[in-house]
Amino acid sequence: MKRMSSLAYHFGIKLRFYPSSKQKKMIKLNYDAQRFVYNSYVGRNRTNYHARRFLAAKQHQAMPFAFSALNSYETKLAETIAANDELLAKPKSIRDAYDFLRVKEIDSLALANAIQNYHKAWNNYRKIGHGIPTFHKKSSAWSYQTNCQYPKQSEAYLDNGTAKFIDVKHVKLPKLGVVRIAGFRKLIKDRLLNHIPTRIGTVTIKKTADDQFYLSMQLGSDISFVQELPTTQSQIGIDLNLDNFLTESNGSMVANPRFYCKAKKKLARAQRVLSRRQRRAKQEGRNLRTARNYQKQRLAVAKLHDKIRRQRENLLQVLSTALIKNHDLVVAEELRSKNMLKNHALSQSISDAGWRSFLNMLAYKADLYGKQFKTIDPKFTTQRCHQCGTIMGQNGYCKLKLQDREWTCPVCQTHHIRDWNAAVNILEKGQGIWQNPRKEKAA
Repeated sequence: MKRMSSLAYHFGIKLRFYPSSKQKKMIKLNYDAQRFVYNSYVGRNRTNYHARRFLAAKQHQAMPFAFSALNSYETKLAETIAANDELLAKPKSIRDAYDFLRVKEIDSLALANAIQNYHKAWNNYRKIGHGIPTFHKKSSAWSYQTNCQYPKQSEAYLDNGTAKFIDVKHVKLPKLGVVRIAGFRKLIKDRLLNHIPTRIGTVTIKKTADDQFYLSMQLGSDISFVQELPTTQSQIGIDLNLDNFLTESNGSMVANPRFYCKAKKKLARAQRVLSRRQRRAKQEGRNLRTARNYQKQRLAVAKLHDKIRRQRENLLQVLSTALIKNHDLVVAEELRSKNMLKNHALSQSISDAGWRSFLNMLAYKADLYGKQFKTIDPKFTTQRCHQCGTIMGQNGYCKLKLQDREWTCPVCQTHHIRDWNAAVNILEKGQGIWQNPRKEKAA
């Protein structure tokens, strides 16, 4: 049987499911167990790091080629380092060291995934230079990972692994057993009924802050999950902005729904009630996790936040799918949202728009459906006249300001709508038919 990484196509699905009260307790238990294992690795490695530095500095102060005797504290540090190294040497060691990690309700693969995620975090840190693994705090949102295994099967299907589909409404998961699901996808139904070889990889069980449970599965197969769409001989450039969510190079616009801004007042009132209940519970010396009124209001606030998130995600999913299906080439400007969020006047509106998520959706859907998606450097795209190539801010012309939504080219007298003109320039730059502005200036 092929490994997951060697399969030609990969696909991810997310389904909502409805666990029983007993299954909810098991989910919480596995979440706590994997968090404990992850935090144990973080804590013990930090202890070893600081202890080794202390001992190395102590030895460096000693005479060259001479080892000073260790005092009781330094001896204890050396013993701690040895004990931690022994415990962290093998993945099974930490499970053997703690009895509560060996109860039958805890999935051993959840603990193994916690260790694997810790090592992945360090690998990512070594690649990009920041993001050291930190402690995972308690949260009202739970999640843990397990894996689907095929111990005796020669071929992997959706219904013969340790995590499998029973029918269109039920899934069997390791330790949890059978759970009822909602939102079954036609793609999965066809593969299940037609018995198409499909391997289930990592399975993530998650509870959101508003008490909804979701199941995410990583699927792999040598047979494509979707068919490549026919060519449309259409190319388009899109300009993302705040007045309208996006403007296309063909002149059409999509309004900015501003989901967060519309719900901000209602959300603020709910959060004020939450703050009052939190303050009162603390004054009475009650634990917030057992304060019923506080938890009831926390759930109400979480549901409001989740509604905003789902509204935004639905818009981005529908819009990105429509753009990819109707055009062979989609060109957008490369936006660095992290830098743009430093502008305190626009940061809330930029976060509300979800530009980065939208560009990510366009990228993976273009690969999925066999289309092309490009991002280009946005330099000069809003300052250039697409008719004659004149760039505002150069050769004595005044640079356009942010409030200039319409303008007239001083050379060819073409009247432009700023966002539409930018979308046309973005498309031309993506097609490679726009000369470098420096070369135009020199010419």
